[in-house]
Amino acid sequence: MVGTGGPVDRFSVWDYVVFAGLVVGAAGIGLVQAIRGRKDSSSAEFLLGGRQMTAVPVAMSLTASFMSGITVIGTPAEAYVYGTPFWLFAFSYAIMSTITAEIFVPIFYRLGITSTYEYLEMRFNKLIRMIGTSMYIFQTALYTGMVIYAPALALNQITGLDLWGVLVATGVVCIIYCTLGGLKAVIWTDVFQMVIMLSGFVAVIARGAVLQGGLGKIWEDSYKGGRLNTFDFDPDPLRRHTFWTIVVGGSLMWVSIYSINQSQVQRYISCRTMTHAKMSLYVNMVGLWITVSLAIFSGLTMYSIYKNCDPLTNKDVASSDQLLPYLVMDMLAKYPGVPGLFVAAAYSGTLSTVSSSINALVAVTVEDFVKPLWPSMTEKQASWINMGMSVFFGAVCIAMAAVASLMGNVLQAALSIFGMISGPLLGLFLLGMFFRCANSTGGLAGLIIGLCLTLWVGIGAQVYRPLSDKTRPLSLAVDGCVSDMNITTTVATWSSAVTPLPPNERPALADSWYSLSYLYFCPLGTLTTLITGLIISAISGGCKQEKIRPELLIRKEDFICFSSCRKDENSAPDLIQKVGPDQLYGLDNPYFTDLELKPTEKDRNFITKL
Repeated sequence: MVGTGGPVDRFSVWDYVVFAGLVVGAAGIGLVQAIRGRKDSSSAEFLLGGRQMTAVPVAMSLTASFMSGITVIGTPAEAYVYGTPFWLFAFSYAIMSTITAEIFVPIFYRLGITSTYEYLEMRFNKLIRMIGTSMYIFQTALYTGMVIYAPALALNQITGLDLWGVLVATGVVCIIYCTLGGLKAVIWTDVFQMVIMLSGFVAVIARGAVLQGGLGKIWEDSYKGGRLNTFDFDPDPLRRHTFWTIVVGGSLMWVSIYSINQSQVQRYISCRTMTHAKMSLYVNMVGLWITVSLAIFSGLTMYSIYKNCDPLTNKDVASSDQLLPYLVMDMLAKYPGVPGLFVAAAYSGTLSTVSSSINALVAVTVEDFVKPLWPSMTEKQASWINMGMSVFFGAVCIAMAAVASLMGNVLQAALSIFGMISGPLLGLFLLGMFFRCANSTGGLAGLIIGLCLTLWVGIGAQVYRPLSDKTRPLSLAVDGCVSDMNITTTVATWSSAVTPLPPNERPALADSWYSLSYLYFCPLGTLTTLITGLIISAISGGCKQEKIRPELLIRKEDFICFSSCRKDENSAPDLIQKVGPDQLYGLDNPYFTDLELKPTEKDRNFITKL
């Protein structure tokens, strides 16, 4: 009987067929894009889709690229154990989309860059660009390894799928369509995978509603179990999730992911116009709302079913990340193929993140390391290097998954790594965009100090986990279980370090500095980099430096979304400058012109008025 504990069924033949069919379908999209684009094998086509993408597919790709398997499995478990405060990230998504669209898109778009970190060389110097790129490569490779390994291990425990076979297969599929199809393949595959992910959530909610007697019953059970206490305005920065930690800290964390992370920037600068680029971020915001809402309600559905028999306490599973796969096999195993759909949903999240990472790693490596060393490289040579680098980074990510298997606290590390590394980088970009007086000395010093501070608190938080009075898990029961309490399960490798050390073995900083909410890692790094950078810039003569190129700084016009005011034609020389023999950037950057449409002057005037 569903919800009473005990072992569950394993995958059937039809589940394997559905799972394999969807994965092969994803790889097929890469092959189709490779065949369609074989006439244009330029580096811009491979890395940026020829800069001819439109808003909706890019928006779905933006949503899917960080809705990884960790999200598909971890977010419902979060709602099951801690309730619905995680839904407050909907506010964070709105703030993130607005800041990214109105501040970062105009700058990156008019500069016509391929690598986000090109900006750092334009604004500061080449050394800072190399450090920024290296930080991004390390962060992305490590995170991608965790993304591959964590869902694979959780699903292996429940479904019986071979762990390392699935890990290698995941990497190989991503390598195939990244290598052959480039960014277009990644974006269209993300669209396909986004649909699969949402279908998996809907299947869980629909079946749970049938078993429990309707969505109203699920909501009622969640209310009685204390799962609907969403708004907690406690200002304590040590509390894991409150309104302030999520809306303030979470917003900055997501800004660092969407505004300066190459995986995301590469998508929206591939759009054919700035309007499409901005629109893709706002449509992505709606996609994130839908995804997090379905994931949270899947967690509430899981609580309604297991409210009297918690699989964790009953030792049916060894980790909270195995809860949703366990639920799927418990209530959907009698419908052949449906569990396969859910596993495909989890792996679609993983595939989209891995493919995004591989393509972005190729872009920054080629632009920041290869091209400066080989300036005479032809387009054909660049295409072969792009494909070779895709294979290389795919292998690196698979290897990092093997490293992740030896690490404890894999999921908490995955949640924290963006704050620890992206926080100082975000501070560096804001320093350059908003403060004319900032110089390279201040930027470098601020980045190093901010990074050291976030690594200190982040690594300390992994070693000395916060106690339950700061994380506040909600109560769970086992009085409705009818199975044997001594069922044996394989313990996940990261679960061995989940229990915090006893108070008498914890240092003084463990319950203060190291207990800082992981969502504040990013604001800490950002503010430290900004403040330190400004002080050292002022000391080292930043206010006396030569005039900064105006297009590298934020302008008041950048804050107006979809401006209907026609620009003063006298300002055009300011906005168009040469960056190469045949390339301009600015408001009329031909890099972003739709060559097929070739609009007339009359069309341009009409579009401007519209």
